[in-house]
Amino acid sequence: MKKYIALVLAAVLVLGIFTGCGNKGNKETESQTDEKATESVNSTENNTEDSTQNSTENQNVADTEQLTTENGQESSVLACPSVNGKLHVEGCKLVDQNNNEVQLRGVSTHGLAWYPQYVTNDCFATLKSFGVNVVRLAMYTYESGGYCTDGDRQQLETLVQNGVQYAFNNDMYVIIDWHVLNEGNPNRYSDVAKTFFAKMAQQYASYNNVIYEICNEPCKGATWGDVKFYASEVIPSIRSYDKDAVILIGTPNWSQDVDEAVKDPVTGYDNIMYTLHFYAATHKEDLQNKLKSAADAGLPIFVSEFGICSADGNGQVDIDSANSWISLLDSYGISYVCWNLSNKDEKSALLTPACDKTSGFTYENLSDEGKWLYGVLTSHVTQVLN
Repeated sequence: MKKYIALVLAAVLVLGIFTGCGNKGNKETESQTDEKATESVNSTENNTEDSTQNSTENQNVADTEQLTTENGQESSVLACPSVNGKLHVEGCKLVDQNNNEVQLRGVSTHGLAWYPQYVTNDCFATLKSFGVNVVRLAMYTYESGGYCTDGDRQQLETLVQNGVQYAFNNDMYVIIDWHVLNEGNPNRYSDVAKTFFAKMAQQYASYNNVIYEICNEPCKGATWGDVKFYASEVIPSIRSYDKDAVILIGTPNWSQDVDEAVKDPVTGYDNIMYTLHFYAATHKEDLQNKLKSAADAGLPIFVSEFGICSADGNGQVDIDSANSWISLLDSYGISYVCWNLSNKDEKSALLTPACDKTSGFTYENLSDEGKWLYGVLTSHVTQVLN
């Protein structure tokens, strides 16, 4: 009976709920500009004051109703800041303020400089209606429009700040992602990173929904020693203001070599997790085994980016491999974030190229990956806390 009710509810979600609104593995090049960037930044700025005024009253709107999965088993309440509070790490697990295990499931933006139009309160409300409880704000550092190259730093910071606020308004967690990619070694801009994260941590130390990701995908020969040294430089900038926020650290080889972190973890700080990224059509049993070995060894792992296509963001989607990955992550209670929220003409985009909406997405607006992710989210929870 529960299975029948869950299926009916999922069908209702598909037909009527939407009234609002790249590891890239071996992918070494990604640069793009968006003429709408300035316009979109300005439009989101106009909403910030009202959003801030409403944030406190919105923080405690969720209740603690028990949810069920499609297989009829009880699931934990969809984790949200108003119920679960600020998250931390116990052993290898992400847990809430009462030490209950938490699994976050969400989406990542594409580069904020290129697709700023999705950083709106309405868009985040739509994502919440899907069952998303974490949004990752991907701020590229090196590419065209990057924070450390030719990007407008003030506009990028405004997008991050708006994104944090909209996540807060909608009772979701949020990841501030320093999106290291084509520079390879995160130490290239470590001084800029320290200043940026100190500023963010000072501003959001009192927030209970913010997670910091200090280097997306170290690559191009960057070693674990390089990453560990970088972490030792950047983490104190965060801890000077925010003593206990969760911090995610990327691993070498486009965040695949979690085994290196097992052998030589970062010490001296609590609430540290290590990221693993995968693209299901490219990364299969070998990387799954690497994840299992690291998790079994007690390493706290967070999948802060994945897709179900090839590692270059295109190719064909591999549903069987994707489902195998999700089953594995669920079995370990590992959180995961899907790349990417855009209508870019590539397989890893969650929206179709023809979709010009920035919120209120219908099922038909979703790409193959988007439809698959929607199914995953709604199979885990048949009811979303608002």
